[in-house]
Amino acid sequence: MLSRDPLLLLSATRLAALIRARAVTSAEVVETHIRHIERVNPTLNAVVADRFDAARAEARAADALLDRGEPAGAPPFLGVPCSIKESFAVAGMPNSAGLVARAGVRAAEDAVTVARLRAAGFIPLGVTNVSELCMWMETNNRLYGRTNNPYDPARTAGGSSGGEAAVVGAGGAPIGLGSDIGGSIRMPAFFNGVFGHKPTGGLVPTSGQFPLPGERGLRFMTSGPIARRAEDLMPVLRVLAGPDAGDPSCAPMPLGDPAAVDLAGLTVLSIEHDGVRAVSDDLLAAQRRAAEALAARGATVREGRVELLARALDIWTAMLAVAGGVTFRSLLGDGRPVSLPRELARWSTRRSAHTLPALGLTLLEDIGKRLPARIERAVELGKALRAELVARIGERGVMLYPTYPRPAPRHYAPLLPPFQWTYTAVLNVMEMPATQVPLGLNEEGLPLGVQVAAIHGNDHVTIAVAQHLERSFGGWVPPSLSWCRR
Repeated sequence: MLSRDPLLLLSATRLAALIRARAVTSAEVVETHIRHIERVNPTLNAVVADRFDAARAEARAADALLDRGEPAGAPPFLGVPCSIKESFAVAGMPNSAGLVARAGVRAAEDAVTVARLRAAGFIPLGVTNVSELCMWMETNNRLYGRTNNPYDPARTAGGSSGGEAAVVGAGGAPIGLGSDIGGSIRMPAFFNGVFGHKPTGGLVPTSGQFPLPGERGLRFMTSGPIARRAEDLMPVLRVLAGPDAGDPSCAPMPLGDPAAVDLAGLTVLSIEHDGVRAVSDDLLAAQRRAAEALAARGATVREGRVELLARALDIWTAMLAVAGGVTFRSLLGDGRPVSLPRELARWSTRRSAHTLPALGLTLLEDIGKRLPARIERAVELGKALRAELVARIGERGVMLYPTYPRPAPRHYAPLLPPFQWTYTAVLNVMEMPATQVPLGLNEEGLPLGVQVAAIHGNDHVTIAVAQHLERSFGGWVPPSLSWCRR
């Protein structure tokens, strides 16, 4: 079904070029994506509020601008549709982060990253589902419900940018805007078969999102693109990057050119597991194939282990704990701390407005506060891990590392065991750039993939590797959508 319309297969870069050349109109591109979302969204539940009529009007305005005859001066992505995670403020759209208490909240103005996408010519089609308060790896909440995976609706779309990755993976948008504090771009991108880039900490501002960590944690939380084609990652990142007065952690940072990266001079550190959480055979084989593809281009590949990665959970929780900000317990109550025993009792009788993972994270937060010495020790381990990774990866290197221990699990399966998301989370507190790269499908038809990480500021290196691996393995494989009846 998806392959019947080629517009649903193209990158944002390619669509922009076709629109500028008048080979296709923005109105046609936008309408094609809207119709496709209308077909798939009843099953996926990815787009939770649309702005289709406004998008159609903006597409007509884009076409009128080009009809006036100055395509050279048009924004680079004029007339190209996109989707936006609901936790980003989009003027006039819901901005609840899946919290029932914020059901009536509508954004008065765009978040800075949304405004930058619009200024570059993108047309938002709507906002997409998240996990409750964006703090769990399954996109599910009591306000919008659960998002399903386009490759198998019985499986998770990931979180917290699960709605974004699901709609992009299903072909409903060429790119989406996600945020990531523990893998919330990369895990959903992996489960849904597409590319996702977590930028270097402090490269892209967080202004205009809800919720936000304390000021010291803003460099751990990053915003970045989810895309069906790798060629879009750097152009969209350039649109998003740059300081903003609303984010004191964000600083000017030069962005390199992926085309200038010499793969023959690259050092590849391939780490296949963290020493605690076993990785499935199909993902290990895919990572090894990726390493071999880079070696075939002249890269030097070294397999290794980093012992401190076994402490990833302690390191991530401790470094977030000392970042300050509003407690998760208070966020759940929309400013008033919830009673955990009361909410657990309500949850047991299906009367709670909160999900079980959200209540579990509240408990984890409470336990952490009672162990200050352990937190202090884990923060020091985190600093040591960062220094070791920077030294071992080097200026001209990348690290291959699993995005998750297995392909997209069935709904609720991530609860047991609950901490396998640390494969992505640890890189947030390292502040390192990381790109999730799709590597085809396994025997069950589920996406395979791997993270490519680099030292701070080397976003262009991970993206260059992603582009090469896309050429080697095909990148995004559109799902069959055999479940779609419309």
